[in-house]
Amino acid sequence: MRKDDLYITIPSFFRCPISLDVMKSPVSLCTGVTYDRASIQRWLDSGNNTCPATMQVLQSKEIVPNRNLQRLIQMWSDSVARRQVDAESAAPSSVVVPSQDQVKLLVKQLDKNCSTSLAKIVCFAGESEENREFLARMDGFLNAVFDFMRNAESDIKLIEQVVSILDLIQSKVQDKRPLLESNCLSTILLVLQRGTSDSQIQSLRLLESIAIDGESKLKIAEKEGLLLELVNSLSKEKDERLIEASLSCLSAITKPKRVKTKLIQYRTIPELKNLLSEPNMSVSIIEKSLKLLETLSFCKEGRVEIRHDSKLLQAIVQKVLKVSSKATEHAVTVLWSVCCLFREEKAQEAVVGCSNGLTKFLLLMQSDCSSATRQMSADLLKLFRVNSNSCLSSYDTKTTHIMPC
Repeated sequence: MRKDDLYITIPSFFRCPISLDVMKSPVSLCTGVTYDRASIQRWLDSGNNTCPATMQVLQSKEIVPNRNLQRLIQMWSDSVARRQVDAESAAPSSVVVPSQDQVKLLVKQLDKNCSTSLAKIVCFAGESEENREFLARMDGFLNAVFDFMRNAESDIKLIEQVVSILDLIQSKVQDKRPLLESNCLSTILLVLQRGTSDSQIQSLRLLESIAIDGESKLKIAEKEGLLLELVNSLSKEKDERLIEASLSCLSAITKPKRVKTKLIQYRTIPELKNLLSEPNMSVSIIEKSLKLLETLSFCKEGRVEIRHDSKLLQAIVQKVLKVSSKATEHAVTVLWSVCCLFREEKAQEAVVGCSNGLTKFLLLMQSDCSSATRQMSADLLKLFRVNSNSCLSSYDTKTTHIMPC
């Protein structure tokens, strides 16, 4: 099958009623009709107060992400992509896995015919662990790849192939310091800004693999635009795989205080709140969101932001005993850090006001969670007791005033 022969039928409900294109970010109005976010936002921003499809007057202009439809579109899109790959693989021009001797020659010819050479090297690396080990130990290969990254221009397709090779062999590479050079980090940033979701995820895995000590973490965080791009990748409209990879990468580089402060300035905590408030988010994303939030809660600026956000605190309490043991431990640590360790009064009031909060901490005391989590739960329980005694004391005082002598 030739690529030209691959016909694609687009389901009608994947199309936006306004633009008629496949929706990238489907959202629903109160009328129940779904549109692409960009199209309906332009309609509403133009001063319209009706649903474009039904012409009903909108009782509310709130738009709600249609996560189920977004997943269906993503599944359909992935299926189409696989069909295209299969079609290309069946074509006469499909890449044949080269031998080790041929790879050595391809590396020498990298400058002359880089596109074809890189594609064959990617194919070779993806074939087996043995091939990846061979590339990692091959004299001059990594230097050639790093030189390519240093001198890479704006050809995103070539850069994506290089990133793909490095991602495949990164576990075999002992010295990854060249990736911390400014030019290499600029190349990774370019992929995060313009690459496909798969290439972005590969770039994030690379960053995570080189964040091995305080110095490397600071170098990554201080690369202009890179940290902000990582935070932008947390948007719940993004691919969930990309969100998960971004959270892992951010957790890996967020130990230094300077990095925590920057992340808070880039409004990471509101993004984490959005992820925690999303009902259909995966367990892994919730766990990683709470883990990052836990790290930020040990920074003064992070605690200040958390304590002033009652909705975030309620979302954290809701995750206790509801998602997984790992999520529960991270959630309890965040609450304990803000309410008990640093005694933020506003946070204490918000946590005490959460429904089922008392019951959850009582259950944790009787569960098989870690001893540290049980101790933190005991400390949090004291907040409820103090609050209950305060309310009772206040009630008794009022009663005394109105009782006759």
